[in-house]
Amino acid sequence: MKAMRLHAINDFRLEEVEKPQPRGKEILIKVGACGICGSDIPRVYELGTKVYPVTLGHEYAGTVVAVGEDADPDLIGKVGAVYPVVPCGQCDSCQIGQYAQCSDYHNLGSRTDGGFAEYCLLPSDWHLVVSNNPKTTMEELSIVEPATVALHAIRKGEVKGGDTVVVFGAGPIGILIGRWCKMFGTKVILVDIDEEKAEFARERGFTVINAMKQDCVEEVSKLTKGKMADVVIEGTGTSAALNQAIECSKLFAMVTLLGNPHRDTTIKLDQHSMILRKELRFTGVWNNYYSDLPFNEWKYTVDMLNEGKLEVLDLITHRSDLDHLKQLFDDIHDHKVTICKAIYTDRE
Repeated sequence: MKAMRLHAINDFRLEEVEKPQPRGKEILIKVGACGICGSDIPRVYELGTKVYPVTLGHEYAGTVVAVGEDADPDLIGKVGAVYPVVPCGQCDSCQIGQYAQCSDYHNLGSRTDGGFAEYCLLPSDWHLVVSNNPKTTMEELSIVEPATVALHAIRKGEVKGGDTVVVFGAGPIGILIGRWCKMFGTKVILVDIDEEKAEFARERGFTVINAMKQDCVEEVSKLTKGKMADVVIEGTGTSAALNQAIECSKLFAMVTLLGNPHRDTTIKLDQHSMILRKELRFTGVWNNYYSDLPFNEWKYTVDMLNEGKLEVLDLITHRSDLDHLKQLFDDIHDHKVTICKAIYTDRE
């Protein structure tokens, strides 16, 4: 089978490898679509992975085509999204269902083989969130992972109906946060510094502030009639956005830190004082929540796709098959294309 394998930093290539055979509880899926995550680009060109070679891709969906001798044969033919974290099951975090905080985890698509391949082996059916609607496409299911990150940010921010939410970052996660917010009856304002991204979000019905062209804090004040935001979700990991997030917050607001920083972030003196005066609350976000108790964000997201309540297909701006995937990676890295969501799929 074909697979896109990372052998070292900047050594990402298409190879013919042996098609895996499921054993025990393992299941084999035929990959239908796999998204390019923002973390995949630095992983290929700058950061690398902990093991080599490895098939990348952790935002994917597929169809079960074979199972091991200890797995349920009725799974064959089932379609679903793949939960990529492989937790140890033994640490304190795993014991309470906080798998994203597992102290000894693996991850499909970075520490073990993932979805940029024709087929992928899953440790068990626990990793497959089955879709019961045949009209839900593989491409939609490949966006479940980022959609759950967006949902988790909202839940960590304790967003309530009637709130005003300001989101820094108008990329795919920011737009997905906005769509969840609208679904839950909250007002949402997106902020970005890239006019192309801002316009893309405006075309999808969002109010977007371009912080390079407008005074972000002043615009939020105008749009909220001086009340400012109940919740601010900072999705860029930059100092500028973090300081503006603090300024855009009302008294006692929640500031949700979602963006992964690529360099040191600094809070200025005045904004530090604002945190104290406003008695702001801060919370961090790391991935999503998969346990059934109290609420499985993955299953809920698949349900919303199945019911047609969450729209995601219009976020896909670029598609590639495996033969051309390296070129798409290069174009994204070299800023030759501006994407919202790019995916590997059988159709271009």
